[in-house]
Amino acid sequence: MYQLEIMTQSQAEEIAFNWHYDGDYSFYDMEADEEDLEEFIDPAKRGDSKYAVMDRGELIGFFSVNPVDDQTVDIALGMRPDLTGHGKGLAFLEAGIEFVQREYEPQSITLSVETFNQRAINVYRTFGFRDVKTFMQHTNGSVYEFLKMEYEVIQSN
Repeated sequence: MYQLEIMTQSQAEEIAFNWHYDGDYSFYDMEADEEDLEEFIDPAKRGDSKYAVMDRGELIGFFSVNPVDDQTVDIALGMRPDLTGHGKGLAFLEAGIEFVQREYEPQSITLSVETFNQRAINVYRTFGFRDVKTFMQHTNGSVYEFLKMEYEVIQSN
C-alpha cells in the first residue's frame, strides 16, 4: 500500500539529482528543464503541492497536485526510474488518484503527458482518463507535443 506525504527537501533533491531515466524517457529527468528543476527543489516554490509516494518507508515516486479551480486539479507524477516499465504504473496511479480525491475532492482531474510516452498514456486510459486535446509546449530547451487528459471523478453520496 502506497502512502503520500508532503515532500521533504531531501526527497526533492533525491528525485531531482539522482533519478535518471533511460533513452527517450530521459526527457523526464528533472535536470532536463531548469525551470522545472528550480520549482521542484526550492521549498518556497514547491510549497505543499508536491507529495512523496512511499512504499514501506521507501521513496518510490511523487505526485504534484495543482488546483485549477474549485472543481479541477491538475496532476503530474513520476515513478522512480528502476520501477518503471514493470507493470506497477496502474497501482501507483490508483494510489495517487485516491489521495487526490480524498484530500482535494475535485470533480475532475487533468494531466498532460508527452505524446511519445505511450506506456504512460495506456496506463492513464486504462484507469479512465480520456483524451482532451494535443498541444505544443516549450520545455527542456525545445518544443514538444503533449496530450492533455481528463478523469471525471465519480461522486459517491
